[in-house]
Amino acid sequence: MSGRLRSWGLIGIGLIAGVSISYGVTAYAFRDNRFPIPVDEIREFTDVFGAIKANYVEPVEDKKLMQEAISGMLAGLDPHSAFLDGDAYRDLQIGTQGEFGGLGIEVGSEDGAIKVIAPIDDTPAARAGIRAGDLIIKIDDKFTRGMSLADAIKLMRGKPQTPIALTLARKGEALPIEVKIIRDIIRVQSVKAHLIEPGYGFVRITQFQDRTTEDLVKQITELYKSGPLKGLVLDLRNDPGGVLNGAVGVSAVFLPRDATVVSTEGRTEDAHRRFVAAPSDYLRGGSDDPLAHLPSEVKTVPLVVLVNGASASASEIVAGALQDHKRAELIGTQTFGKGSVQSVIQIRNDRDNPAAIKLTTARYFTPNGRSIQAQGIVPDLLVDDTAEGNFAGLSVREADLAHHLVNNTANAAGGDKGAEKAPADKAAPEPEAHAPLTVHRYEFGSAEDFQLQQAMHFFKGIPVETAKPHDKVAASESHD
Repeated sequence: MSGRLRSWGLIGIGLIAGVSISYGVTAYAFRDNRFPIPVDEIREFTDVFGAIKANYVEPVEDKKLMQEAISGMLAGLDPHSAFLDGDAYRDLQIGTQGEFGGLGIEVGSEDGAIKVIAPIDDTPAARAGIRAGDLIIKIDDKFTRGMSLADAIKLMRGKPQTPIALTLARKGEALPIEVKIIRDIIRVQSVKAHLIEPGYGFVRITQFQDRTTEDLVKQITELYKSGPLKGLVLDLRNDPGGVLNGAVGVSAVFLPRDATVVSTEGRTEDAHRRFVAAPSDYLRGGSDDPLAHLPSEVKTVPLVVLVNGASASASEIVAGALQDHKRAELIGTQTFGKGSVQSVIQIRNDRDNPAAIKLTTARYFTPNGRSIQAQGIVPDLLVDDTAEGNFAGLSVREADLAHHLVNNTANAAGGDKGAEKAPADKAAPEPEAHAPLTVHRYEFGSAEDFQLQQAMHFFKGIPVETAKPHDKVAASESHD
């Protein structure tokens, strides 16, 4: 095995309440003698451990202290590194198949608070009206301030058809909002598609899973059964990411074979990789290549990609690849800005009680060498959620999260690597303060979808209604 890590798969989203994250497994060389043992720091740790054992008001188990110490050590690195106990690790393995128990929300931790990154389409959380940017301040009768992300997720998980109450703090709302939800088995349909009108297709990817590439090919094939397409919309809005091979496979659907999709750079030898539009980089195991059954016309059909502030990680990989290769026009708002790669490193291979850590091991770069970490991708055409402005609650981004990785290339001489080849990678307009506007919140892909309407204008040569010089923030109607 070359290097310290041999990656079998990489992940790109935060923890999802009720599951965990899409995953990959990495073998770890435990006995690595390249690093000296920090004797003074270890002595300090054992002194604190002993003081707690001797003096804390109640007895504390050694296992609890050690797991909390490990969790704190990882949480202090960045928002996406975490300790996975047996339950979280098992849920992670199930989650990549697109079926799990829980609420259906992706959450993250910020300054001791639990923040909603995005609800997953067609789940109890989405139907209850939970929005990106909401802060979960209480789960049933337990306040979450200072609670670890793993503990919050454990509280939100549970048997299907059992009730749970979440108390939320929402931007623009003076009082907390209590939402009552019934837990359910979450079956995430990764890819959905329909004809907008004859000759124009709409494909939405809600999350990148192991079967996403195969499902995308099936949906596109069905669209082409109705006749040739004059335009295709790929909707990645509110898609929090998922498995890396899914992102590479989706990109390969639209790009020439062997075109670069993404590259990764980290400290270890195995962290330096280039992923291309080829079966070796998007297939797992010995499965057949689903792209062999793809209509050839999809390689050249006019393509629009819709993105927003909750398009993260694997979504940004696809959007960046298609933008850099000038294969698609990106329409929407600036993306989330998660440009790091996580590996799942198994540290205890116990069948009954496994354990692992999710560790940030690399940064990723678009084909032109751009790092979107803490910046995101700026669309070619900036278009608000509505004609009046943006929905409230979609403003949380990677740069807003505590301990986020700094983009080391952003302020270097000459800007981002390859920026001269990518004029769209410019600064987004600075937001200005505005009184919240009340607008109707629509379903993505519906007749009311303003950004989709602008995509159709682009296809037909009608002027696109782009965002004003500032970002208005509109407060959507509340739904009980």
